Amino acid sequence: MRVGLISDTHGLLRPEALDFLAGSDHIVHGGDIGGPDILERLAAIAPLTVVRGNNDTAPWARAIPETARVDFGSVVLYALHDLKALDIDPRAAGVRVVVSGHSHKPACSEREGVLYVNPGSAGRRRFTLPIAAAELIIEGDAVAVKLVTLREMP
Repeated sequence: MRVGLISDTHGLLRPEALDFLAGSDHIVHGGDIGGPDILERLAAIAPLTVVRGNNDTAPWARAIPETARVDFGSVVLYALHDLKALDIDPRAAGVRVVVSGHSHKPACSEREGVLYVNPGSAGRRRFTLPIAAAELIIEGDAVAVKLVTLREMP
């Protein structure tokens, strides 16, 4: 199973991001979406799980949850926008992958058997950080993460 990860689009869904997400079995958006049209375009590719970011304050975003849990067989994913707001003990909750956004910085680390993945920002550039996204490849209980730079400049 291929799960596409995207975050911090801020109203801009680049063609490179759409190309990268094509073929995903599921997509997770880590917040700071920027508009409902972004969600419509992503949902046209694959089933979509989305969380609200700190900039998603318009009326259209009120129904979007701040956190989401998705089970991919035995692999449990927990999504939220800002990792600093993590409100559970992932390991105790049986979570294997935590997906967040907010920092715009692509990152992946593993602590106590839990993968923490930030796909970076696929939308508007922030400082000198790359335009990025990520994918999870789930095979049974195994999870592999790939961070991808979609565009270096501008």
